[in-house]
Amino acid sequence: MSDGRLGSVKRRAWFVVLLPVAIGFIAIDAFCATLDAPKVCDSCKHWNEPHQPFRIFGNTYYVGVSGLSAILITSKEGLILLDGDLPQSVPLIEANIRQLGFRVEDVRLIVNSHTHFDHAGGISALQRATGATVAASPSSAIALKDGEPTKDDPQYGFGRSRTGFPSVSKVRVIAHHETLHVGLLAITAHFTPGHTPGSTTWTWRSCEANRCVDVVYADSLSSVSAPGFKFTGNPPQQSRIESFTRSITLVEGLPCDVLLAPHPEFFDLETKFKALNENPSDNPFIDNQACRAYAQTARKNLEQRAASEKD
Repeated sequence: MSDGRLGSVKRRAWFVVLLPVAIGFIAIDAFCATLDAPKVCDSCKHWNEPHQPFRIFGNTYYVGVSGLSAILITSKEGLILLDGDLPQSVPLIEANIRQLGFRVEDVRLIVNSHTHFDHAGGISALQRATGATVAASPSSAIALKDGEPTKDDPQYGFGRSRTGFPSVSKVRVIAHHETLHVGLLAITAHFTPGHTPGSTTWTWRSCEANRCVDVVYADSLSSVSAPGFKFTGNPPQQSRIESFTRSITLVEGLPCDVLLAPHPEFFDLETKFKALNENPSDNPFIDNQACRAYAQTARKNLEQRAASEKD
């Protein structure tokens, strides 16, 4: 079984454009991405089922797969992609971007929620395909370059064969609350450590007609770990409850009209997607209480986790 860290080219994804001519059609190679070995895990096949791409609001689009989010923000000056999902998700993400009428080659910036294989696994191939800048928090930058979670990650104990992903050769290190720009596009990083040490929540404004909304791509706030890890502390490691709680409070207090997150079920994507198709004039993704509810659930779960560790 491959651990997903192979740097060599395993296969190529070809996207073909058919151009009409007098006697039929000509196939022209429009784009080619070198792909890494697919990741093998119990949920990978289910997560990686295709999902129809769609506009969430304004210049913000869903281009991920059924079980893993990838978000595209667009402008005439270039595109921003948030998360790369699994290594085997790359062709689906590329196809979704093209289906929406955008050029994958125009992705200028790739950012990440957190450095686990199901959200960072496709970043290396996407960077090679687009030449985009990859930007991440200091801890996440280390993990992206190493191709596995850092040693202080709650899931590090699962081992590299389970948690590894294709390494990213060039990563720009960013600061807490730093705003990144692609042309007129601007997204701001908010470090929300807890699920991983480098977890990052991203915010931006998206406009449609005469209305603008605050969009939050909130990182996972779940206290999932490898066996034996304690958020309340494994001596000499200190407790992470206080810092994790601060991250939850940060997300709770952000200006938030639209909540998005790395796993679609965290923001009830399927229900909202169905409702949006049925009534496009009443956008169900707009909910100024969604971030608050997301944070409140996370706080309750963390309290339960902390209590269980003391039993």
